[in-house]
Amino acid sequence: MAWRWEVLSLLWILIEGVSSRQWGAWMPQTISAFSETCVAIPCRFDYPDDLRPSVVHGIWYFNSPYPKNFPPVVLKSKTNTAHELYMGRTKLLGDLQENNCTIQIDKVSLELQGKYYFRADLGGYNQYTFSEHANLHILDEPFVVPPQEIVSGSEAELTCLVPDNCPDMKPSVTWVEIEGLEHHSVYARLEDSSGAWTYLSTLKFLPSYRNHGQRLGCKVSYSGSDMEYKGFVTMDVKYAPRIVDINTPIETTEGTHVMFVCVVDSNPVSRVMWYKEFTLLKEDYTANLTLELEYVTYNHDGIYICAAENEHGKVNKSMGLAVMYAPWKPSVNASVIAIEGETVTIQCNTQGNPDPIISIVKDKQVLNSVIFENELVLEIPAVSHEHDGEYWCVAENQYGHSNSSFNLTVVFSPLVLPESKCTVTKDTVQCMCTVKSNPDPVILFELPEKNLSVSELDPGFVHSQRNGYMVSSILTLQKESQLPQVICSASNIYGKKVHELIFQDSNNLLWGKIGPVGAVVVFVILVAVGGYFIKTREKKNIPESSSFIQTETSPTSYSGDGSSKKNLGKIESQFLSVSERILMSKRQHPSNVDTDYANIDFTKKNVKDSFTSPEELTEYAEIRVK
Repeated sequence: MAWRWEVLSLLWILIEGVSSRQWGAWMPQTISAFSETCVAIPCRFDYPDDLRPSVVHGIWYFNSPYPKNFPPVVLKSKTNTAHELYMGRTKLLGDLQENNCTIQIDKVSLELQGKYYFRADLGGYNQYTFSEHANLHILDEPFVVPPQEIVSGSEAELTCLVPDNCPDMKPSVTWVEIEGLEHHSVYARLEDSSGAWTYLSTLKFLPSYRNHGQRLGCKVSYSGSDMEYKGFVTMDVKYAPRIVDINTPIETTEGTHVMFVCVVDSNPVSRVMWYKEFTLLKEDYTANLTLELEYVTYNHDGIYICAAENEHGKVNKSMGLAVMYAPWKPSVNASVIAIEGETVTIQCNTQGNPDPIISIVKDKQVLNSVIFENELVLEIPAVSHEHDGEYWCVAENQYGHSNSSFNLTVVFSPLVLPESKCTVTKDTVQCMCTVKSNPDPVILFELPEKNLSVSELDPGFVHSQRNGYMVSSILTLQKESQLPQVICSASNIYGKKVHELIFQDSNNLLWGKIGPVGAVVVFVILVAVGGYFIKTREKKNIPESSSFIQTETSPTSYSGDGSSKKNLGKIESQFLSVSERILMSKRQHPSNVDTDYANIDFTKKNVKDSFTSPEELTEYAEIRVK
């Protein structure tokens, strides 16, 4: 410590060498000391050159330079007396004969804080109180100086100022509560301010947002004593915003209430904003911003972004809102008309969340489908009349389903069906031409041998029936010995078809249709009816009854003698007569018995097509005997 005073004395000597001597004093304007420690106030005075005092004395006053105000005497060198507050606490460190008025005060306390003045006594009237003075501050703790601003990520410094003006006590400085500081280090140095010495301990570190609000301390201790002095500072770290909490992705359904919360940590407070994609929905200067959706619809589906910014930076985070809903009504082709052979494309579009299963259906059969798509395309490379009809586009997911329909109308040239032929009956010939086409055809019957053409426009000769795309025209002709050639031609705007009709006899048609089993059934029926008539003639005395009466002897039973064979021949003759009559019309053969029968038309051949159910092909007749 002595070297400090030697440097100070040398400085004063240099000053004296370059200036004339006058009344003046030099001492630090401000000096500090910890309570219960000591302080040495360096002092140097001067007087005019013409004065040659033999002995120089000095007096230190507290808080006033004027003796008439009776200020407390800190130290009086002539009598070695002092005010009771300073008694035993003060001593001169400097030599007054050498113009050094340095004083030391021990065990300083708060009541000793104030201004200290020096008065030089050169004898007689040569006494002078210098206006220069030292202001003593008593400290209870070291002063920690923070930087003007602490910014996260930028190196910062804290400085602990410790007075070092006591020659008898050397301070030791350490930093406390520095856990969590990144890349910290400590540097120390001494600083002189007009004779007042300060020990500076500097803590360097790299702050982060985690250090905001953290308290750091500087501790001063002295060896050989239990005295400790601590000073603290709470760090105000400036840092860019960070989002500490935000909703996770949300899945909901239409009609629900959804709330988004974004919690932001920053210093200073940030401007917080909610966006949906690029649209600003809400903003505020806050640490917690809430966005509410009162009634969620599919329009709310999408990505939501919470963004925050201040002068130190900005940040954002996104989250998704998935609104689940049933598929919309599909959008399909408008009803179209296609020419047979063309390529037809059916497009079905919809929207749903999750993406639906889409199917194209015709006649309850799925033609094509996709899973988890919003569009389905069905391409028919070469459309035919079989593709004609109503199509449905069906979309479904776990939240519901919807559908739309459209019609595909296929236009095509006439097609003469196999059932087209001529049927020969007893008196007439019926020629039927069955045609399938779209649009409706014009059907024309041609008899080349007679150079005759008859169309369906002649209702007297031709009768036509329509069922969907099928048209059946029947031409009735009188039977002649020579069957004519009959040609059926059908035409529309898309083409023409010519077909020669084959002839088929109705009798052959009958047995061909009923087959062997049917023939047996008819035979049994005829035998039963013939037996009944024979028995009726043999017993004319038996009254007619509406019920069937069976005799003891069956009409078909016989014995082995000749009479029986004759009777059998008679019965067979009668049987043949009856069977012929049954096959004739009732109008031509009136009977004297009460008998109803059904005339089964085995000549009729039902036409089966894609529009006819199996039940419609069934025909039967009931025969009752009264």
